Amino acid sequence: MAGGWLLDGQQLLMDAIMTVPYIAAMIVDKQGYVVFVNRTYLKMLKRTEKETLGKHVSEITPNSRTLEVLKTGKAIIGYYWPINGYEGVASSIPLFKKGELVGCLAYSIFLDVWDGKTLMENLVNELNVYKKEITSLYASKYTFDAIIGESQALQKVKKLACQVANHPDTTVLITGESGTGKELLAHSIHSASSRARFPFVKVNCAAIPDNLLEAELFGYGEGAYTGAKKGGKPGKFEVANGGTVFLDEVGDMSLAMQGKLLRVLQEKEMERLGDNKPIRVNVRVIAATNRNLEEMVEQGRFREDLYYRLNVVRIHMPALRHRSGDIPLLVKYLLCKLNKKLKTSVMGVSAPAMERIMKYSWPGNVRELENVLERALILAEMSGSKTITPEYLVLMNDRANASAVSFGKGLKALTEEFERQVIARVLEETDYNKMEAAIRLDIDVSSLYRKIKRYGLGIGKGAGV
Repeated sequence: MAGGWLLDGQQLLMDAIMTVPYIAAMIVDKQGYVVFVNRTYLKMLKRTEKETLGKHVSEITPNSRTLEVLKTGKAIIGYYWPINGYEGVASSIPLFKKGELVGCLAYSIFLDVWDGKTLMENLVNELNVYKKEITSLYASKYTFDAIIGESQALQKVKKLACQVANHPDTTVLITGESGTGKELLAHSIHSASSRARFPFVKVNCAAIPDNLLEAELFGYGEGAYTGAKKGGKPGKFEVANGGTVFLDEVGDMSLAMQGKLLRVLQEKEMERLGDNKPIRVNVRVIAATNRNLEEMVEQGRFREDLYYRLNVVRIHMPALRHRSGDIPLLVKYLLCKLNKKLKTSVMGVSAPAMERIMKYSWPGNVRELENVLERALILAEMSGSKTITPEYLVLMNDRANASAVSFGKGLKALTEEFERQVIARVLEETDYNKMEAAIRLDIDVSSLYRKIKRYGLGIGKGAGV
């Protein structure tokens, strides 16, 4: 099936190609006449060997690009190739002997047990499903509307953040005390940017031991260490590709890890742990810290070059005590949020309680305010009050005397006690009909039974489920 011009050393290769069931291969000479064709190609052509050898390629496959290759001497790789109901991807490669063009090899790889087009469509659809799941899993949770306040300091922050959102490649450094809303701002920048349809991936640098942080950020290759997953695992930078990586508490990162992060920022590429293959990444990095990075640079605890890479646009989140005018708005917003979360109906805060809230310094900022209001709301509801009054506010300077307070329990214990009372009340109101009670409590029946057992509420007298 091959012309006599083929070298003897090539005959073994030709014999192998002849029998491979999933490669269609054909060779033409420099004039375009067929000198070799394998069985798979003949099957696709629906021709015999005698009907094919010696024929011009234009008679055999009019849509072949072998003549173009013979004319230019340049290979054409991966073109669409339909023939007799088959659709595939083909390549045509020039053949040279002692520098002279002597012919062209055309081949296509396919599996005749599969419909190639259907297989590709299924794979693409499956890939798109996974992409959507990843994007949904790592979707940004907040927008600028969730940053509550009208103070001048906060408006300046939001204005700058809105501007930087329009520059999706610019690195951002967010500074501020714990609880001021640095992560909320990072989410908002991502949501307002052109990267919003891609993942927002958070990494808390302070919460992950340094020996694990590299694998968390950059992933690891197969066999990188004992127990590593087969095929390796992508890191957060790969998962976030196209989107945003939020490095919280970046000031807690070791100097060694700082160097590896710097390389990613500079080169836009990374390597998995235990693998030397570079991987290109396209992400925006937003970093946050409550530390003084300039001071850490002077002390040699933070790399100066990394500091400048991160500090392209710097946004400082003001402490709550520096925007106390926003507190009434925050209290109103948080009460609405907490009532929905706890299914309570405490309507407001008394004037004396609000005065106490306004005078407090809030060292834990908005996070502390939310915690204090949640505790107060539970205490008020347990007492049957629709208003938070001063005695329900347990602030930092009260905590030394917390044991003297009649409700002197931790927030978890208070929440459990409140839940027990609510379930008991609903069971009474529904005559212990478990199905009806579960519907009113917005939980499934099995969860209700577990809570009844946990809180020792008994089986009850009703004939419910």
